Amino acid sequence: MLYKAIVFLPLIGFLIAGCFGRQIGDKASQYVTTGLLIVSAVLSWVAFTQIMNGHKEIVHVLTWVSSGDLQFNWSFKIDMLTGVMLVVVNTVSSLVHMYSISYMEEDPHKPRFFAYLSLFTFAMLMLVTADNLVQMFFGWEGVGLASYLLIGFWFKKPSANAAAIKAFVVNRVGDFGFSLGIYAVFVLTGSVVFDDIFANIGQYQEATLSFLGYDLNAITIICILLFVGAMGKSAQLGLHTWLPDAMEGPTPVSALIHAATMVTAGVFLVARFSPVFAYSPDAMYLVTIVGAMTALFAASVGLVQNDIKRVIAYSTCSQLGYMFVALGVGAFGAGIFHLFTHAFFKALLFLGAGSVIHAMHHEQDMRNMGGLWKKIPFTATVMLIGTLAITGFPLLSGYFSKDLIIFSAFATETAGGQFAFVLTVFAAFMTSFYSWRLAFLTFFGKTRADKHTYDHAHEGPLVMKLPLLILAIGALFAGWYFAPQFVGEAREAFWNGALVTAKGDVMDAAYAIPMAAQKAPFFAMIFGLFLALVFYTPRLELPKAAAWGGTVGLLALSIWSFTAHLTYVFYFSAFALVIVFYGALRASDRLSGTLPQRTAELHDGLYAFLLNKWYWDELYDLIFIRPSMWIGRFFWKRGDEDTIDGFGPNGVSSAIAGIAAQVRKLQTGYLYHYAFVMLVGVALVVTYFVSSSAGH
Repeated sequence: MLYKAIVFLPLIGFLIAGCFGRQIGDKASQYVTTGLLIVSAVLSWVAFTQIMNGHKEIVHVLTWVSSGDLQFNWSFKIDMLTGVMLVVVNTVSSLVHMYSISYMEEDPHKPRFFAYLSLFTFAMLMLVTADNLVQMFFGWEGVGLASYLLIGFWFKKPSANAAAIKAFVVNRVGDFGFSLGIYAVFVLTGSVVFDDIFANIGQYQEATLSFLGYDLNAITIICILLFVGAMGKSAQLGLHTWLPDAMEGPTPVSALIHAATMVTAGVFLVARFSPVFAYSPDAMYLVTIVGAMTALFAASVGLVQNDIKRVIAYSTCSQLGYMFVALGVGAFGAGIFHLFTHAFFKALLFLGAGSVIHAMHHEQDMRNMGGLWKKIPFTATVMLIGTLAITGFPLLSGYFSKDLIIFSAFATETAGGQFAFVLTVFAAFMTSFYSWRLAFLTFFGKTRADKHTYDHAHEGPLVMKLPLLILAIGALFAGWYFAPQFVGEAREAFWNGALVTAKGDVMDAAYAIPMAAQKAPFFAMIFGLFLALVFYTPRLELPKAAAWGGTVGLLALSIWSFTAHLTYVFYFSAFALVIVFYGALRASDRLSGTLPQRTAELHDGLYAFLLNKWYWDELYDLIFIRPSMWIGRFFWKRGDEDTIDGFGPNGVSSAIAGIAAQVRKLQTGYLYHYAFVMLVGVALVVTYFVSSSAGH
């Protein structure tokens, strides 16, 4: 009953709020859905603890399909991978529900919104608990539907409707690949049940499938098709274009999509099929390359975005790239560990951004912010924690998961791994820059907001602060606390067969890479911070900067004396050095406040390239949209109007109608007209017979 309650409580909340929301009212809808999600989240942690103690089972719900060789039930596959996802999905979703009570206070359609949130959660739970591909596909399509409903929740906004349609259409491309992968798996193995597939996949290493006239390795084809599905849901390069536009939905929706549901589905799919991907080096190479390119691409676009939510959205896209790099190089545990830690600090950043938007009366452009730490210090503090976590600051969650992925890429010693190492290090630098840029533009310096908006900026109520506090605690400590289980020496017992993990695998090698490679992510983070300081913070006098640096240095020495670990002295000393050098640069007046503008003008081509997202949308418009529109217009004008309408309604039908109209004129209704016509007819008949007789 425990697992059935975890999965079905959100569905019950959806049905109550969705069907009876008008009858029970706004407050009841909010409290029922939120309360059920909180219960589900607590039960998820209980289940997680049980699974950590070695519990595994298949929970039968009902008999579903039995048709010839195709047989499967509706069942829950309970293992550690499921347990991790249950915790992530329900914890973040319950906090988003709680946060939304205040954030959506002014919306007139609150029951519908909370119903959609609960439906989204239920669909994701169906996906992560599935024990077969068909059940997973049900949840897969369910999160697609729910994302469409939530992205376009403000349906009176044309941009929201367009974004919802875009997300739905782009994901259909990936879903088509996923469905082909399901068919291929069944053709190859005769089953869609995970345990049967994984137990027998080894015997098909040399099997082939005919694809486009070529006989190709069957396992590789299956893995690539499944990965295409994952690319759509997890917004990897090529199928990423829907993700930034999804910001048109309410901010809590963005947090739920980016931290716990939609975009993590693709990562989960590849991780679940790690026993299959392990037999296809070519497919894993593809996953590595696409993930690395996505990490770099999204980070580079995030450098120049001005909408606070879009910066965080591109950050999500980039971090998903990191996760796929881990999966591609075989560090499956590291990929899921980063998914786990990322859920905390990414939900924190999105909900923090929502708190900023709430305080600024729906203003989202960071160029119209600044100085907000004085008005919303709590939000500023928790968002700085999220910023430190995502940049990989030592001892915070991102440090334990993201840096391990970079180390794992280096440790593979393959061309794909080395390529991913270089790109992820560059992405780490960019992540640091755009994250600190967001923090500096939003919270520090003189305000650029209009006086009325700034004067009335204020913190949200407790129901908004509490989720931020819980997520901040996760961003601070989740990595440190869970690293030994997820990716440490205890990982084999922890995962207990849920992922491909073995002693001597890539994660063992990751901890033994050269010191220079280990320091690369930290140097990238510090360099990104340094440039962000130079470009975007207010001028600091040298003595103040030096004092700040000295304080950090003393803190570093204290940590060193406590831990006796030289690495932390290096880290914090380098951090202090950046502050001191920054203060010297600014105090000498060699830089002005217009530096970002002058840099953009100097490199206007590069700036436009990044601002326009590498022109992916324009490229797709040129390759797909315009030809489709041209073909549509051709068939409309030449096919429909000129041919079908011209021959049919405007041709034969029109001619018949014209003849009929003329014939109708003969039907006058006067008897003498009809008598006259009859006489004419008789005369013609008599004339015909007379002439015929004369001829004979």
